[in-house]
Amino acid sequence: MSANRVPSAELRPLRVVAMGGGTGLSTLLRGLKHFTPAHGTSAVRNGTECIAELSAVVTVSDDGGSSGRLRKELNMPPPGDIRSCLVALSEDEALLSRLFQHRFQKGSGLEGHSFGNLFLAALTSVAGDFTDAVRQSSEILATRGHIYPATTSHIELEAEMRDGTHVRGETKITASSGRIVKLFLVPPDVQPLPQTLAAISCADLITVGPGSLFTSLVPNLLVRGIPEAMAASPAIKVFVCNLMTQANESLGLTAGDHIRALHEHAGLPIFDFALINRKPVSHNVKARYALEGASQIVADLDALCSMGVCPLIGDYLVEGDKARHATDQVAQDLIHLAQQVMLHGKDAILAASGFVVGRKG
Repeated sequence: MSANRVPSAELRPLRVVAMGGGTGLSTLLRGLKHFTPAHGTSAVRNGTECIAELSAVVTVSDDGGSSGRLRKELNMPPPGDIRSCLVALSEDEALLSRLFQHRFQKGSGLEGHSFGNLFLAALTSVAGDFTDAVRQSSEILATRGHIYPATTSHIELEAEMRDGTHVRGETKITASSGRIVKLFLVPPDVQPLPQTLAAISCADLITVGPGSLFTSLVPNLLVRGIPEAMAASPAIKVFVCNLMTQANESLGLTAGDHIRALHEHAGLPIFDFALINRKPVSHNVKARYALEGASQIVADLDALCSMGVCPLIGDYLVEGDKARHATDQVAQDLIHLAQQVMLHGKDAILAASGFVVGRKG
């Protein structure tokens, strides 16, 4: 038996690490949560609960809005993306989670703040440590997973633009009309949490995305030690591709361009697979995005294959006012992929082009 093959009798619950930030990560976590045992239990009781341990690694570079104000005034990591992940993984997204997402509309000093951000700020002050405050918040919300900031160091983003200028700060980078060429962390040598590295080292599946390419995804890969830990991990690494390009982040970039940018910033190739939507957006949604110059991301499959990344194609689009991922389908296909790799080995799955999800004719 090859070392890369696991007997079917040894199929076991998965250990999953999801990396990112913004709404993309919290959306994916909502899908993965349904395959994870209830809070306070460790046993996987039935066929649907096939994730034994779920960890989220969240970027902490936001410097705008409520998060930016708390970061500046209290010298703490920005809590906004962490808060959204806490709510996404909460056992019951009813009263408590709605409370965490509540944003004050008026009040001197309160206007614009969300309750969850203020709660995390208060708990950080009481506990004396932001990571411990996140852990205790997870207990209060009965989350179905662990949430780790990519780093607890105070960081800023700096972007080098195509015209050679540099822009400092996530808010200013997002507002810039220039093309981002390269992103930096300031300071550059921040360290990840040991828990993050431990989760990565024993994972079966690591996902990056969806999310804003330069302000949600790249920052995690700039934290020293994280790309190296991902490359050394036996996990399969999957890029969950965005549905649409984004103004000031990725206009005109293909799926392959996204992966190329992530690999360049990581300093080494990471991904084995890329999960890509094939369902076209409607005319109305297409027109709305076109007002910002945005469009559906081109799935340049040949470019992916030339980088050694296997494309997984499926119908992952749902529409409202905006294009959103069909979260449950994405989660289901990610889990199915990881289980197939566990059963047959990564090399066998990579060699089986027929595994591309839903790709027919």
